[in-house]
Amino acid sequence: MGGFWSYLTANYQQIFSLLGQHLYLSIVSVLIAIVIGVPLGILISREPKLSKPIIGTTNVIQAIPSLALLGFLIPFIGIGSTPAIVMVVLYSLLPIVKNTYTGLTNIDADILEAAKGIGLTKSQTMRKVQLPLAFPMIMAGIRISAVTAVGLMTIAAFIGAGGLGYLVFSGVQTVDNQMILAGAIPACILALLIDFVVGKLESSLSYTSKQKSSKITTKSGKKAKKWMLGLACILLVAAGAFTVYSKVNAADKIIIGSKNFSEQLILGNMLADLIEKKTNIKVERKLNLGGSQVAFSALNNGDIDMYVEYTGTGLVNILKQPPENDPEKVYKIVQKEFAEKYSIDMLKPIGFNNTYALAVRQDTAKQYGLNTISDLAKVSNGLIMGPTIEFPNRLDGLIGLSKTYNLNFKNVKAVDGGLRYTALNNHKSDVIDAYSTDGLLKAFHLKVLKDDKNFFPPYYAVPIIKEETLKKHPELKNVINSLSGKLTDEKMRELNYKVDSLKQSPANVAKEFLEKEGLLD
Repeated sequence: MGGFWSYLTANYQQIFSLLGQHLYLSIVSVLIAIVIGVPLGILISREPKLSKPIIGTTNVIQAIPSLALLGFLIPFIGIGSTPAIVMVVLYSLLPIVKNTYTGLTNIDADILEAAKGIGLTKSQTMRKVQLPLAFPMIMAGIRISAVTAVGLMTIAAFIGAGGLGYLVFSGVQTVDNQMILAGAIPACILALLIDFVVGKLESSLSYTSKQKSSKITTKSGKKAKKWMLGLACILLVAAGAFTVYSKVNAADKIIIGSKNFSEQLILGNMLADLIEKKTNIKVERKLNLGGSQVAFSALNNGDIDMYVEYTGTGLVNILKQPPENDPEKVYKIVQKEFAEKYSIDMLKPIGFNNTYALAVRQDTAKQYGLNTISDLAKVSNGLIMGPTIEFPNRLDGLIGLSKTYNLNFKNVKAVDGGLRYTALNNHKSDVIDAYSTDGLLKAFHLKVLKDDKNFFPPYYAVPIIKEETLKKHPELKNVINSLSGKLTDEKMRELNYKVDSLKQSPANVAKEFLEKEGLLD
């Protein structure tokens, strides 16, 4: 507990900033869902034929895994807060629509008949009778959506939208329980707080809480109407402010991205530090974006301007070409194809080759006499592999590796990021994929197996940048290329170790290295 408290006191400014982002994104999402969901619920209560297709559609959306939905949205609306808000809105619709519909259609028929008897029109009956009586049921749906939104919004960090999920994802990648708790606990408190506030709103505005008798009054109806109009106004103001803010901040700045592991966070901070020090260009950091496809899609769509990619990933995973072992040939192929297909420039390699590797515990290596991947192939049918989520689906990963070495694992249990190291250390798996520069290889004292058939292609780290960005800011080329050749495999592994094991921040590790190398002078 002392370690957690120390982490909180040292990082409280970042935590409060991320908490503010999380709160903003959650509230905007729920408000949009209310403005869409309540009218939809009213509509299907009046048009029963539409109820099945509309509720059915919201049910289907609810069944889609959140990461799959994000993956579908990214090519169309990019990364950042927009797809995160859209995702949460879509997931929030079901309880709001369904509860609104249920509340309106389960009102006693005698009450509706009485309203008709005193001369109320359908519209007046809806405003003065149905909505006030259905209000508790509608608010129950909103409460469910609001609490769910806070939890779902942690995934926003996966696509660079910020929020408390940034700490959770970063903590998982670096096996840092303090960081995970620093993101998870405030998110839980925020969910409880929002539930409490919405509950108080329900109590103060509910018709039944103000009227003990069955007499119908217009007071609650008017308040409910004002409440709905107030929410709509807040939504419009928030959306307008966000749009203006985004446009103002979009002027003359470079957006640096990165994938979601320590090495990428370090490299992303290095690029940003160099640009900030050597130019007058404003820099925004959208780090921890997820896997290769998320980061590359963000660059290709113009959501970011630059990030560090690996030549082997560019060749096999992005260009879908067969693996190639010649580093220079791989670089030239990827450079040419990226320029022709995507208008993306590759700068000079940074220096290190972060190729894939397979790693096992020392006890496993001794038990089976493992030194190479060929040795592993002979006993693979009795072992469990716990790779990253990407690895089993890549041609330069388990698909091609299995064919080359005739690997046939007893089971493959994919997990994300640093969790695979934890699973391996806890004997939940026997083999993992790793990157040759991983600091956690040193931290967990693992045995790295030799790729004796040279299957894995070279993965030299290379900054890639949009052509239009480079044309607008040609000075960036020399600034970023000053990093070329400065990082060896050993140096990068040591930097990763500082983040993964010594729990130093990627930003501090990056800046310290640049200063030591004299690149910020």
